[in-house]
Amino acid sequence: MTHPVHTPVVAADGALIRFTLAELLTGRTASMRIDLTDAGAAEPWLTRFAGAEACLAALGEGGVDLPARPELARLASLLWIRRWWPVSPSLGVPALDPALLDLETAVATAAVEELAEGLLDGFEATPAELFDTAVADGALVAAASPVADEVRGLCGRLASWFDDQDDVVRAETATEVVARLETAAPGQRAYALAAGTGPAAAGEGVLAQGRESVDWARVPPGILDAAEDTVTWRIVASGATARLEVDVAGAFADAALTAVATHDGEPFAEVALSLGAGRFTGTAELDEASARLAANVRSGRIALVVGVAGEGVAGTTAEDRAEVVALVRARPPEARTLAERAAAAAEDEEF
Repeated sequence: MTHPVHTPVVAADGALIRFTLAELLTGRTASMRIDLTDAGAAEPWLTRFAGAEACLAALGEGGVDLPARPELARLASLLWIRRWWPVSPSLGVPALDPALLDLETAVATAAVEELAEGLLDGFEATPAELFDTAVADGALVAAASPVADEVRGLCGRLASWFDDQDDVVRAETATEVVARLETAAPGQRAYALAAGTGPAAAGEGVLAQGRESVDWARVPPGILDAAEDTVTWRIVASGATARLEVDVAGAFADAALTAVATHDGEPFAEVALSLGAGRFTGTAELDEASARLAANVRSGRIALVVGVAGEGVAGTTAEDRAEVVALVRARPPEARTLAERAAAAAEDEEF
């Protein structure tokens, strides 16, 4: 089964609308696949959207392939980027400002709602919710300076859309954002990268150690560097006790993270990680059984998982991650989102 990292999707009412990642990231999407999950819920909007003939074909076969609609392709692209964008300064993939992503996703969601009424019933976020998140605590104004003209244009579109929805408060807020951008100071975010744990203290010995990569499926998006081998761990013996030390290089935002050590796939220790200067670190004392285990097995049989460690998570592989990074780095300028253009403009200003 293809991992979700490779399958951009829009969850419609009673259907999943799927796209090919490589096509979507290059902005050259030719087709989309609509798979029905609830034919009764999907039939009304699918008839309006695709016509009676295509709807009947989908109802009979459980799905249908159709020419891609740019509104849906854009929304699918933004939703994928919000979840899977592989931030990594070391790989040349910039961090994207979430407020700019929220704003553009709000506009894209509104465009799809206009495309076919009812298509997004029960969708994960409405234009109003996305806009509220974008403007909270002045985040949008702070992030907008590299692409201020585009942000003003999108806010103007949303103001008109909210006005049509009789959402007077949000229409006024969007208009106020346009006005505030005329005098807003530039926003700036700085990220630091470092790697490696420090040397063991005198009188201590390293029982086991290793390096790991972060599985993107197990951590929140945009929190950690997406490069490989950013996790360093070791088990250190000190007298009659032992401890597990974990260092995760490349931190862009705070989150509740843990690391779980396993032996032949079975967990034996857990460490709560705390945000520091450009990294997450954590230390946990091991019980006697875990310390004995670490002292008597080879490091290669011990592994460390950062984030959710449950078996129900569909994890990414190194090959999955490498393929996605290659596609992202090859994105043509015309396919980039507002947040990508802002990141590129900010980088140009720095140099």
